[in-house]
Amino acid sequence: MPAVRLPALDALRGLAVALMILVNTPGSWQHVYPLLLHAPWHGFTLADWVFPLFLFAVGSALALGQQPASRLDAYHKIARRTLLLLVIGLMLHAFPFDRSLAELRLPGVLQRIALCYCVVALLVQHLSQRSLWLVAFLLLPGYWLLLWGFSADPDLLTANAVQRLDLWLFGPEHLYAGFGEPFDPEGLLSSLSACSSVLFGYLFTRRLKQLPAIVQGRYLWRMAGLFMVLGGLWQFVWPLNKPLWTGSYVLFSTGLCLLLLRLLTYSLAEPLSRWRHTLLQPLLAFGANPLFIYVLSWIWAVSAAKLIWLPATTAEGRISLYDWGFNLLQLGLSAQAASLVFALLHVALFAVLALWLKQRRIFIKL
Repeated sequence: MPAVRLPALDALRGLAVALMILVNTPGSWQHVYPLLLHAPWHGFTLADWVFPLFLFAVGSALALGQQPASRLDAYHKIARRTLLLLVIGLMLHAFPFDRSLAELRLPGVLQRIALCYCVVALLVQHLSQRSLWLVAFLLLPGYWLLLWGFSADPDLLTANAVQRLDLWLFGPEHLYAGFGEPFDPEGLLSSLSACSSVLFGYLFTRRLKQLPAIVQGRYLWRMAGLFMVLGGLWQFVWPLNKPLWTGSYVLFSTGLCLLLLRLLTYSLAEPLSRWRHTLLQPLLAFGANPLFIYVLSWIWAVSAAKLIWLPATTAEGRISLYDWGFNLLQLGLSAQAASLVFALLHVALFAVLALWLKQRRIFIKL
């Protein structure tokens, strides 16, 4: 079966990439508007929604992709994509290759995408659509029970099952240390519930393909409301928490993805006004080459901060290109505003590149 293109889902994937760039490249991490920072632990911000949005889009792409000719071909494709994503993720963490491998962070964004894609793609090969719905929902309480089985208070940062497994498997030197101690927000055990985010993307996309266009909008409204209410209620017992990828977080973020998908479906409906066409083209372009743009934005940001230096009247005698650009914006803006504009300029830069690639029909895929 050939691949299917749904513009709203391309735009959804593109928005995930644009938001990732926006969140990951502020002018200064000391001067960021709270909405663009991850919640310290429990909580939910725009930044906390970006990754589940990307995982939802991964599931959608899986539902729309070309079906392999045989199961053996499917296994080969799954293995190749999983391995490539893992290698690229580790290489990004190692770049610019100025640290010892003994300190290399092993979990990460692309590593989680690789694992979740692999698990979901294999499940799709062996289970019916009804069974996949069951798995998507049962993974969440199952993961919850695992957390409770290993800790009297699994919602704390320390000594929960996610941290204990990662410490045993990877060691503290290979984990994220931004919480003040080794704890990885892309931990192995929490990838279980993250698989539900991918499964929901797959299942809702499959469902939309089966529905007449006239009822798709009503279906998305209802499902978005249902998931957001369920997640909002569950968070009183199991708080919204991105680092732990809690069940309430999965349901609430999935509801927001469905709400956004409904808005994009409406926005891309014919007749398409000129302003909507112009506004949505960058999102469609980002969605055409999501992995390539994400990887390139990471390499550029690290290079500008660590590899590209300019002369400066400082004690060190030089300044990174990254800091130079932020300082230049601060001449006319407050620190937070300059940091935001700096990130928006990065989004615009890569939007131009994405549009150029799309116009020339250059699509870089795994």
